[in-house]
Amino acid sequence: MPVLTNPPLALYVHFPWCVRKCPYCDFNSYTLQGELLAEPYVARLARDLEAQAPEVAGRTVVSVFFGGGTPSLFPPACIARVLEAARRQLTVAADAEVTLEANPGTIERGAFREYRLAGVTRVSLGAQSFATGTLAALGRIHSPDETRRAAEELHAAGLTNFNLDLMYALPGQDRAGAVRDVEEALALAPAHLSHYQLTLEPGTPFAARPPPLPDEDEAAAQFEECAALLAAAGLSRYEVSAWARPGRQCRHNLNYWTFGDYLGVGAGAHGKLTFSGSGEIVRTVQPREPRRYLAAAPGELTRQTVPAGELPFEFMLNALRLTAGFSLEDFIGRTGLAGSAIAAPLARLLARGLLERTAGGYRASELGLRFLNDLLTDFLPETPGMSGGSALSIARAGAARDRARPLFTGAERAIE
Repeated sequence: MPVLTNPPLALYVHFPWCVRKCPYCDFNSYTLQGELLAEPYVARLARDLEAQAPEVAGRTVVSVFFGGGTPSLFPPACIARVLEAARRQLTVAADAEVTLEANPGTIERGAFREYRLAGVTRVSLGAQSFATGTLAALGRIHSPDETRRAAEELHAAGLTNFNLDLMYALPGQDRAGAVRDVEEALALAPAHLSHYQLTLEPGTPFAARPPPLPDEDEAAAQFEECAALLAAAGLSRYEVSAWARPGRQCRHNLNYWTFGDYLGVGAGAHGKLTFSGSGEIVRTVQPREPRRYLAAAPGELTRQTVPAGELPFEFMLNALRLTAGFSLEDFIGRTGLAGSAIAAPLARLLARGLLERTAGGYRASELGLRFLNDLLTDFLPETPGMSGGSALSIARAGAARDRARPLFTGAERAIE
């Protein structure tokens, strides 16, 4: 009989404020109005950690991710205090990967060295493009030179394990422009690059007033040329939108994509916890609006047990983004379901050429990666209407970072 096992545990900390919200962004972020509430927010995060700690007693945190919003609006001393609170309340591995999201326009020279001393081991830098006009069209507040200076400072600070976020199929962008952006990014010697297509998300200004974007054929051509360039530079594609140098895959993201657990603290943060004793997998959601979060009692979370019928889709939504796919053993251990629960969709997808077998499991074929939405729908529950946890709120803001975007509209994307 299948046995549910506790997977690795990560910690996601959400910082909801930005200097200005970008018109394509549907993350839980807010334009900063007035003074940054740094002290009360950090104190609330510490109480949040204390309230949730008993649920993961005895388990080790393997990675920490400071996401947003713009966490780098908070000074290094605040980041250090949150890490101290995490180590006080939780068991954090000595070699835990600790990632900080940063925007080039919100970093002062010298700060990266201070973030490293605070405990940050990895940075995800929101470059998006190196074309001044494109950055303006995207509503970004930084310049290409600020990205270059930030990368120089990262190297000088010893934070060579950094990610650059880069988008393609941008307003008015042609193939040469997309390739030029990748060339500029590679010149900064990042360890990791998140390369994702701009999508128009419901509820954003871009969705209401769409800018002129390349068509699907042009977007695909941009991807192919950029992918060849990244591979030639020694980066390997290990996920739909993620490329890394050897040994530099994002450990935090890999935990999301392999259906690992994570505590979510901060305004609007989502979490996922496995309770092998009771056989439950529980999703948690924090109060979304920052002032509501600050006013709420620690531990005041929305909690929902994931129904067994939704687990195959939840698992596959992330696992099939990985180019290596998943093992049947992991599916069984991390969902508590028998392999027979997915036998029928696996057979259908193999026959359609969207999946292929591996030594221990399955992965999306090249065709499957191109049409991942079609592939994933085969794992949706057959009964009409899903529970309030709903299929498309599956991997909410935590899953996964590096802005590696799930293709399913409505699914919270990963943030780096």
